[in-house]
Amino acid sequence: MAEIQYYGTGRRKSATARVYLRPGAGEVKVNKKPFDRYFPNETLRMIIRQPLQLTETTNKFDLVINVAGGGPAGQAGAIRHGITRALLDYNADLRPALKHAGLVTRDPRIKERKKYGQKGARKRFQFSKR
Repeated sequence: MAEIQYYGTGRRKSATARVYLRPGAGEVKVNKKPFDRYFPNETLRMIIRQPLQLTETTNKFDLVINVAGGGPAGQAGAIRHGITRALLDYNADLRPALKHAGLVTRDPRIKERKKYGQKGARKRFQFSKR
């Protein structure tokens, strides 16, 4: 018999996370590493735990997470979004609470492209009058 699992894809900036919720005791593995070793920053760990604490499902599920792209902050945001989607797959009645906390909406902000004839997306080269 196949083990029951709930899946959610999360995205933030240029990071993508695949989150699998499986019934368990609350163990979290990110890219086959322990949660605390992959995210040594307490703030990022807090961001990731938000949807689980809000829905009081912290010790109900083991999380297996694969995340790629972006930096630590983008990856943490992507994981949070993925956990939220997986929780909605588990129980759609959690949606109002998660929506009120602003966790269901994907953050659409991404890096703006560099423009030609400029130093960056907005910054110009220094203007010289003479």
